[in-house]
Parts: sequence; structure tokens; C-alpha cells
Amino acid sequence: MQSVEAFTDEAAAWLAEHGTPRKAETSRRYIEWGEGEFSVSVFHALSHDEEHEMIEGLKAWNQKKAERGYHAVHWPVDYGGMGLSRKHASAFARLERQYESPGSHEIVNVTRGLIAPTIDVFGTEDQKQRWIGEFLRTGSLCSQLFSEPGAGSDLASLACRAERDGDEWVVNGQKVWSSGAQFSEWGELIARTDPDVPKHKGMTAFIVPLDHPGVEVRPIKQMSGGSSFNEVFFNDARFSDDLRLGPVGEGWKVALTTLGFERDHSDDSGGGGGVGGSWPHVLATAQALGKTGDPVIRQHLMDVYIHSRVESFVNRRAADLAKGGTPGPEGSLTKLVWTEQMTRISNMIGLLLGPSLIADTDTWGTYEWGEHVLGAPGYRIAGGSDEVQRNIIGERVLGLPGEPRVDKGVAWKDVPR
Repeated sequence: MQSVEAFTDEAAAWLAEHGTPRKAETSRRYIEWGEGEFSVSVFHALSHDEEHEMIEGLKAWNQKKAERGYHAVHWPVDYGGMGLSRKHASAFARLERQYESPGSHEIVNVTRGLIAPTIDVFGTEDQKQRWIGEFLRTGSLCSQLFSEPGAGSDLASLACRAERDGDEWVVNGQKVWSSGAQFSEWGELIARTDPDVPKHKGMTAFIVPLDHPGVEVRPIKQMSGGSSFNEVFFNDARFSDDLRLGPVGEGWKVALTTLGFERDHSDDSGGGGGVGGSWPHVLATAQALGKTGDPVIRQHLMDVYIHSRVESFVNRRAADLAKGGTPGPEGSLTKLVWTEQMTRISNMIGLLLGPSLIADTDTWGTYEWGEHVLGAPGYRIAGGSDEVQRNIIGERVLGLPGEPRVDKGVAWKDVPR
């Protein structure tokens, strides 16, 4: 295997040829007040056309990297990767951050960082060859079709039905909060296939085309201004059995694996840790407003800084524990630390800006914070709410007694609703 040093030299030369060096003031680590773009949004407040253009730019850059395998450094060569280690992948990610890029988008991260590795765990060889390489290079995009109006944090209560009819499955029901579904060709669907067994045992996973007859995608207008989320409706949609991911009745295991990748923010290529405001943004705002001399403000600033370092150390520890495998319960800890920090930053900004947070005073780097404050609560729900993460940590990490569950061992159809 090529040494990390030799790989870094080659990658640096490739990036120098194909990329544009990033100015220090545009980095998430160094903020030059009043210069460049001040982006602290959690979700994109863009029109459909603007969001589509952004995603196309991300796909183009990812596919440019795919010509050399830099889009999937630690993935096997069979899937278009380079077959190197995660240390090599981290080295490339660090180099890439020194260059301008089209940014990030949930659906690209979901496709590459959540769905592709889930297929690697549960897919047949034909499915792996069909989808993994395609998803890694973003030739096609794939969204999650998990949550429902009556099954959010309690995902196992989902009611979307898939009934077998020969070599096909007939799907009826509704999904909601499906990020990027309006831009996706595929969706990872978790559906109820057996209502006569307890809720966790009667689900099955599928990878389904979203342009299929009987499938309708409807964008949802968010309070942050954009429409990243969607409702997805299935009305007698028929899918062949070769689209089933994993064994019949094992959909809960598939869903937990995908959610594990979603909660894991230790990987340079996945997670959502690069969205929203960060410590440098907070510090730059406080300095620009001349408030760093206030002892109360300084105390709150130190609280944000300390927890930013805690978040970094927790991510490193989680990466050591995962060692490139399927994320375990440590992913719940990294997600909880991250979302709590997002909330802490929102509170800090409210203290700094006061009424200016909701009034556009034409002051650079102030009104933009509204997109962070309005978007941050969403990630306290996505991938399992904070309360769910605490349950997982308590039961699977600390070994505490499980929560009382009145529906344990009861057939899904017999659970009161």
C-alpha cells in the first residue's frame, strides 16, 4: 500500500492542478470579518433551481475526483475507490479543505455516507455492483424514506405497508422529512411487511426508484426558507423483489445501520458536522460587535469554546472505536454532543445580537445567524431525537435498565394507536 506521505504529495499536486486555493478568510477556522461569504446556515434557504444548481456543482466536482479515485479513497477498487486506508482518506480531506469547493448538501452526504455503506453491509453482490460505485461517484442520488407522520422518533411504529404479490411488492403509505428526495433517483425505503409480529420484527428494507408509477414526491416549505425536506407518497407502487435490501423482516437492522452512519460524525466524508455556525464564527461575531470585554459574554464564549474542543475529542475517540466498521452506540454520543453544541451556539448568538437576530440591519455577518438558529432544532430530531440518543447511551453504553415498553412482544397490529 502506498505510504500516506507519498499519497499526500500526489493528491496535493492533483488538487493544485484542478482546484482553486481557498482564502484564509473563507475557512471555517479563520473568519476575516466583512470579507467573503458568511455562511452559517444549517439547511439551505434556496429556490428549487438554486438548490439543483448547487447539487449539480457538487456532483461535477465529486465526479472529477472519481476520475482518480479521490472521491472514495478508502473504498475498494471494484467500486471505483483507491483501496487505501482511512488515514489516506483523512489526509485527502484535510488537503481538500484548503481549496474552494461547491460546499455540501444533505442528499450528497446521505447517498455517499449513509446509503452506500449500508448496501455494502446488507446488499447482494449484484446490488453492490449495481449501486455502490454509482452512489459513491454521485451518478445517482438516494434519499432516506424512514420517518412517517405517526412514526418519527419511534421509527419502529411505521405503518407504510409492502405486501408481497409473487415476485413483486405492492407499497402503500406515506413518508415524511425525506431530505433531497426531489433531487433523488432512488430512496432507501423501510416498510411494514408483517403486521402480525412485534413492530421491530415486521419490517423490510428496499432501494426503490422515485420516478416509478405510484410514487409522488412533494417538497415541504421550511421555516428557514428552503424546501430541503419532502413528503413521499406510495399508491399501489409495485417494485420487484430484487430491489429488496437484506432479508425479509430484517428492515430494522438495516435502518439501524443507516442511522448509525447518520449519527456518526467522526468520518471526514460523512455526518453533518460541517453545517451551521462554529466556534470561529461565534468568536468573530463577538469581536466585531466589541463585546469580548463583557465578563458574562466571555464566560459564555469560553463555554462554547470548551465544548467545541470536547466535540473534537469525542469525534476522534468515536473514530478509534469504529475503526472503519459499522458505527456502534458511540455514534449516539457524537450526535448528541454535536446537536447540543449547535443549541449552545444559538443561545450564544441570541445573547450577542438580541433583536438584531431577527432584523436585517445590513450589518455583515449578523442577520445570517437566523438561518443557524432556525435550522439547528432540525438536527435534534434528524437521525433520532436527543431523547432517543440518551436512551441508546444509557442502555447500550452504560448498561442501565431499559425503558418500560408497553408494546414489547405485542404484534404491531394489536398496539393501540
